[in-house]
Amino acid sequence: MARRRSPRKTGNQTSVVAEERPVVAKRARGKKKQAQPLIAVRHMTRRDIGRVWEFLKLSFRDVNAETVEYQRPRSKHRFEEIFEEEGIEQLLFEVDDAIVAYAECTYEVTGSDNWINPRYFEKRDMRPLFVDELAVHPEWHGKGVGSFALEQLHHLARVHGLNHLVLEVAENNERALEWYKKRAFKKLDAAVFMATSVDTEPELLPPRELAGQREPASTLPGEGSEPDGES
Repeated sequence: MARRRSPRKTGNQTSVVAEERPVVAKRARGKKKQAQPLIAVRHMTRRDIGRVWEFLKLSFRDVNAETVEYQRPRSKHRFEEIFEEEGIEQLLFEVDDAIVAYAECTYEVTGSDNWINPRYFEKRDMRPLFVDELAVHPEWHGKGVGSFALEQLHHLARVHGLNHLVLEVAENNERALEWYKKRAFKKLDAAVFMATSVDTEPELLPPRELAGQREPASTLPGEGSEPDGES
């Protein structure tokens, strides 16, 4: 039992008398910590193609509406072709079996329609991991999903002896640009889409009134025919 002390003088000294009082045990005020979502990464399989394609359309819908160049494969057929190509990593990031992010990368320049110049990186002693796609579900922005996906890409680069991550971002995708800049990404000597206006004209000429029809010239006797001769 805890005791409250009250003073009582005895000569020049102060003595104390203990007064008993009940003690109420304190209950723990700490709240039980809520379990946080667990994110897992795995390789994409053929069975995932359909739902990953739908995920990409949703993730890039707003960006694609405002950019010159699509931020995803042009068609589902092309996406299926990518799955069959050699040297391409396609990773899925899931929470409770739901796709929250997708990453696609290559260890070297691949594809016949690729515009990347390998010599640019060779001259600068850069051995890049090329990140072709990095998409996060709109409902999972700001929850650490993108950071985990980027950490996985850094890990892949280190494992394969690569010293840079290289990716493409639309210049008007300001949110993505700021996100990458905060993570030490810098702009390379990349192409910028430029345009100038042109005065338009219809492809086909308008109807035109023809000149009046001329009368055929009269033919005089003997003209236009061989002269008669005796045999």
